[in-house]
Amino acid sequence: MPFSPFEILVAFRYLRARRQEGFISVISWFSLIGIALGVATLIVVMSVMNGFRHDLFQRVIGLNGHMNIYAMQGGLEDYPAVLDAVRKVPAVIDAAPTIEGQALITHEGAASGAYVRGVPLQSLRARPAIAGHVIEGALADFEGTKIAIGTRMAQRLQLHVGDTLTLISPVSKSTIFGAAPRLRGYTIAAIFDVGMFDYDNAFIFMPLEAAQTFFAMGHSVTAIELFTQDPEHLRQVRLDLTESLAHVSQPLRLLDWQQNNSSFFTALQVERNVMFLILTLIVLVAAFNIISSLIMLVKDKGRDIAILRTMGATRGMVMRIFFLNGAAIGLVGTGSGLALGLFVAHHIEQVRQVVQTLTRTDPFAADVYFLTRMPSVVDPHDVVHIVLMALILSFLATLYPAWRAARLDPVEALRYE
Repeated sequence: MPFSPFEILVAFRYLRARRQEGFISVISWFSLIGIALGVATLIVVMSVMNGFRHDLFQRVIGLNGHMNIYAMQGGLEDYPAVLDAVRKVPAVIDAAPTIEGQALITHEGAASGAYVRGVPLQSLRARPAIAGHVIEGALADFEGTKIAIGTRMAQRLQLHVGDTLTLISPVSKSTIFGAAPRLRGYTIAAIFDVGMFDYDNAFIFMPLEAAQTFFAMGHSVTAIELFTQDPEHLRQVRLDLTESLAHVSQPLRLLDWQQNNSSFFTALQVERNVMFLILTLIVLVAAFNIISSLIMLVKDKGRDIAILRTMGATRGMVMRIFFLNGAAIGLVGTGSGLALGLFVAHHIEQVRQVVQTLTRTDPFAADVYFLTRMPSVVDPHDVVHIVLMALILSFLATLYPAWRAARLDPVEALRYE
């Protein structure tokens, strides 16, 4: 049922409190501000969580491949046959042999652990996560004993392109004096900055042949990395790969990025849902403030309601007047929160820098959150759900006070005035 001009006029007249109604007005303002802050906070937090997952997802699958093929035991001996079988699957757009292992790095007396990955040059160039984020040097020089390291490792060890970095392998070599560690110097050809702390701080890429020599793997590799057309849906790809690899003599196992990172991304989703529920309480508290302010307004306006009823106003008209009164607070609060939330979500990195400057602390430490900048992705579906939730709670909060106002007996209200 549409609202009449008279109902709208009276409802908005009651929003402008007189001096003796100042306390009711204060509660209404707190309700409006509470809803606005709740909606804005929900939008910002959901956008940051979406951005965090999106950036991690893009970097994880861009650096590690969508699916890996491993041998059941040891390394992949006849990996060219595996590559031929894999490339017959239409959904696979790229496949490359890789060698993975840990090593100790030393430079001018400093030492730390590192994760070494050997890949062919053409495969490394085909990965935008690396090739598109080289800040010093060039991947064209990535050959022989040339390596690529992360920018944080370079800063930590004060390394530049052309410097030599010594790697110590966990695989020892036998000598007449016993086992001796295998160590070798490698020249830095490129320094990359992918924006993930772990990769920039501890990853080293080297040519496949150099990694085979360093880890004493002969002609075998650790795994075959696959990149597919749709990394979100890998079930059919797994079935096609299993069928294509059936003739390979060596027992194999398939692991995709979802299996390798399942606990991490599940934890992100659980944290996102919990944050949504917790922050919804802010809007819920503001909705209860609407109930309080409207009940107080109904009690204060008892004489006005009685006069309106005696002048011919129906119970439905009185109920709609007070419903409009509370709904206006919900609408304005939700709209203000929507505008504030979208603004902050789109400028979250600038806000973080301001907070960091004012407090002299880093609220988004790269070594804790894996990323070097605060991400934000505004999901329209999330925004619609948040706005609808805030409006529904606001409208529900007005029903009981409006019903109380409509049920008020004009005779009883005027008798005690």
